[in-house]
Amino acid sequence: MNKEFSAGGLVRRGGKVLMVKVCNLKGEEVWTFPKGHVEKGETPMEAALREVEEETGWRCRLKEASAQPVFSAAYRFQRQGRLVSKRVDWFEMEAVEKSGQPDAIEVRDVQWADAEAAGDFLRYPSDLKLLEMLEK
Repeated sequence: MNKEFSAGGLVRRGGKVLMVKVCNLKGEEVWTFPKGHVEKGETPMEAALREVEEETGWRCRLKEASAQPVFSAAYRFQRQGRLVSKRVDWFEMEAVEKSGQPDAIEVRDVQWADAEAAGDFLRYPSDLKLLEMLEK
């Protein structure tokens, strides 16, 4: 079984959350939160900040001074017939400034969604759990 480790951000601004539309392994377009692989030599926090900026074009900072994730999701899936075990560490962030354009290859669209309505767009159970946890 392959193991993967990613990190991402739940970015908030004025009652809205930053979401990306991506294509999943089945070729379906889905809304989710920005995330990506932790590269060699990177901390999960550094990867999360980098991935959010690369995928959305928004430079962000952690909402809390702590480098600890607010939530970790673990799940398994199949890619090309091989089982993959994945863990994603999520960090709560706030937008600082628009710094560029979204990743035109991986990301189909970027939107700021009302935090209360964001659950209507999300399909992954871990995304819904993250959103629910942070709304409390």
